[in-house]
Amino acid sequence: MADRANGNIIQLEDGWNNEIKKRAIDKLEQTLDNGFDTAFEPKEYIRIYTTCYDMCTQRSPYNWSRDLYQRHGETIEQYLQNTVLPALNDKSGQGGTILLNELKHRWTNHQIMNKWLKKFFTYLDRYYVKHHSLPTLEQAGLRHFKDVVYENVKEQATGAIISLINEERDGEIIEKSLVKSIVELYENMGLGGASLESYTNDLEQPLLDATRAYYARKREDWIAKDSTPDYLIKVEKALAEEKARVTEYLNPASEPKIRRVVEDEILQKVQMNLLEKEGSGCRVLLANDKSEDLQRMFHLFSRLDNGLQPMASIVESFITSMGNACVEKRQAKLDGGEKEKNDDPEFVKSLIDLHEKYLGVIRETFSGHHLFQKALKNSFEVVVNQDVGQYSNAELMSTFCDRVLKSGGEKLNDSEVEESLDRIVQLFSFLTDKDLFADIYRNQLAKRLLNQRSSSDDAEKLMIAKLKVQCGTQFTSKMEGIVQL
Repeated sequence: MADRANGNIIQLEDGWNNEIKKRAIDKLEQTLDNGFDTAFEPKEYIRIYTTCYDMCTQRSPYNWSRDLYQRHGETIEQYLQNTVLPALNDKSGQGGTILLNELKHRWTNHQIMNKWLKKFFTYLDRYYVKHHSLPTLEQAGLRHFKDVVYENVKEQATGAIISLINEERDGEIIEKSLVKSIVELYENMGLGGASLESYTNDLEQPLLDATRAYYARKREDWIAKDSTPDYLIKVEKALAEEKARVTEYLNPASEPKIRRVVEDEILQKVQMNLLEKEGSGCRVLLANDKSEDLQRMFHLFSRLDNGLQPMASIVESFITSMGNACVEKRQAKLDGGEKEKNDDPEFVKSLIDLHEKYLGVIRETFSGHHLFQKALKNSFEVVVNQDVGQYSNAELMSTFCDRVLKSGGEKLNDSEVEESLDRIVQLFSFLTDKDLFADIYRNQLAKRLLNQRSSSDDAEKLMIAKLKVQCGTQFTSKMEGIVQL
């Protein structure tokens, strides 16, 4: 070949056939086909680069920039058509993993070819491509791969990936690195990763459809044979595995979409079935103090839009029924002939204990969620305002305070007195007729002080302070006046 340094012009066919194709492209394709590491010695690379540079900087009509750009694309396209696509078609009927491995191999080779051709034709990228607003050499190489290879194999590749994912869901071991490599190919088909359009349309959407179908089958199987706690353990495991799956080999943008599909199929569509399941639903778990199972139920249904309201309604109904049982027990004692009096510490304590128990459940098991706090409030407003016999609950509660505060009543130390007062004030907060309580409490307070039966002035003031916090200064002003006399 002539030396341009001596003023000789490089003709297109001479430079292409005798230098670029012979020394660069043919060697590149041969090493790729034979599976060897592709490397060019510095001298080889410099010679090829210089030839391309010279052919792009000769004066018109011998400036071959446009022709070299065109032949760069033709070289890639011909290799893909004549070598890569037939190899993939040959593997298409031999199983998904075989096809994906071949696709991974060919995609890796393509990246190598694209890299070296970009190096050889760097001057094209810097000037000709930039000046004419053309796709860069790298972009052009990706587009050729997408048009020739990807569009022909994407449907089979997607099916193979989904099959592998379903196998993993069923507990089988799959080659995650292989799936990750093919996912990266899908991502790169969107202008080198600048757009996820190809990944979203060609892999993600079919995967979401397949995920919905998979978990619809699982839902029918699990709901038929599993208790609610066992079912929810499987749901928890499935959601964790799907999250890990995205982390390991899918695009992060898929995580919320897959999560929503799974939640819809195995939680939303059977929510009431699970909550009301005979022998293991929410009421049964509450009755048996299954805090771990209830906590799991709470956390899973909190994922759904308005997912906690049905559960909170059941909790409210259950607590109300437990409170009604306390009321019915008092009614049964009176019906059995027990003499009526304004003092029933057993009944009041049963309500205090019930409230304390489920206040703890709502704080610890249901994370103090406002819907469950409201459920507790609603249920106790119903229970506390159900009077039985001639004495109101307001009077029974005031008399309970009297037992705590007067000497010779409940034998409690200072901390136990304060704890008892705290709990009775919590119960008092649900009373509708607080004024009735206040009238009775003032009379009993006056009697304690008049008869010198109060066990502690500090305790009396403490109780009034607690009522003041609940109802304000006006409510307790007369009580404070009695204490100060």
